[in-house]
Amino acid sequence: MGSKRFVEWAQNEIAVVPDFHKRILLSDKTHFWLNGYVNKQNCHIWSEANPKVNVETPLHPEKLTVWCALWAGGIIGPYFFKKDEDHNVTVNGDRYRAMITNFFIPELNNHDVQELWF
Repeated sequence: MGSKRFVEWAQNEIAVVPDFHKRILLSDKTHFWLNGYVNKQNCHIWSEANPKVNVETPLHPEKLTVWCALWAGGIIGPYFFKKDEDHNVTVNGDRYRAMITNFFIPELNNHDVQELWF
């Protein structure tokens, strides 16, 4: 869907359902590197001079993946993807589905949710 069509659709939904914006739930996951590394791949640093700095980082540093959701009713989460206290895991379809089934849906049931766009 193009941007213009999406805006027109959203405006129509808001005209029909005035509190439509309160029914939108946004979610995302992110990685936190446990060695303190910060991914600056998409950061732009403006300077008069090139600092010519090289930072060595491990090829596969240990990281923790965290999921969270935001909506008008508050924050749902955080959810930490891990097997147990000592083992972080890669997020795949099965683990994401398990998080939705075992964590997200029960959390939603704790709130008065009539309709929600996820």
